Amino acid sequence: MSSHHVVTDKQEPALIIANGEVCSTELLGQLLEWNPLVMVLDGAMDRALDLGIKIDVLLGDFDRNRNPEEILQYQQPIEIVKIVDQNKTDLEKGIEYLIEKGFAAVNIIWATGKRADHTIANITNIVRYKNKINIVIIDDYSKIFLLPKNFEKRYVKGFAISLIPVGEVNGIITSGLKYNLNNEKLKLGYRIGNSNEALSDENVKISYEEGDLLMMECHD
Repeated sequence: MSSHHVVTDKQEPALIIANGEVCSTELLGQLLEWNPLVMVLDGAMDRALDLGIKIDVLLGDFDRNRNPEEILQYQQPIEIVKIVDQNKTDLEKGIEYLIEKGFAAVNIIWATGKRADHTIANITNIVRYKNKINIVIIDDYSKIFLLPKNFEKRYVKGFAISLIPVGEVNGIITSGLKYNLNNEKLKLGYRIGNSNEALSDENVKISYEEGDLLMMECHD
C-alpha cells in the first residue's frame, strides 16, 4: 500500500486523497498502483498515514496547530504546501496546484460521503475546472466524470448509469440504454437521468448539444 510505481512524469493522472468517506483498501490499492503523484489534503493526513500511504504532496491551510514537517519526517521526499485562502476549499487548492504543475488529469478519492454540502461542492469542481484538467471522482459505489459532447463505451447488460446535468443540458440523444433520450433536455432540480441502465452487452452512445453533463457509473 505504501509505494506507487515510477511512471513517466504526468503521463498518468495524479491522485488526490480528500477528506470525505474512506474507500475500500482494494480500490485505494488500484489507484495507488500507477500514479506519478499522490497528494493528500491535510485533513486526511492521519488516516492516510494510518494506512501506510506514501505521500508526495501534503496540501492545506494547516490550521490545527500541528507541525506537519515533524510528523512527516520519515515520508521524505515530500512537498508540504501551505495555502491559506478562505475563499477556496483545500480540494480546489489541490486541483489548482496540479494545474499549475501541468497535470492534464486527476483522480480524486475520499471526496464523497460524510457532509452532503462538501460532496456536492466537490462534484461541481468537475465542471468548474473542465477547461484546465480532467477530473474523475471515484468511490466504492460510483465513478463520476464529465461527458464529452460525443461519448461511446461498451457496458455489460444491466450496468447502472446516471446522467446528471449541471444546470441545463440540451439536445441529448442516447442509444443502448433502457430509457433512451431523443433530442431531450435535462435540468438539475427538475429532470435528471437517474438510475438508467445498459440495455445489452453493446455500446452505449450519448451525445448532447450544449451544457455540462456528468456521467455516473454506478454499482452497489
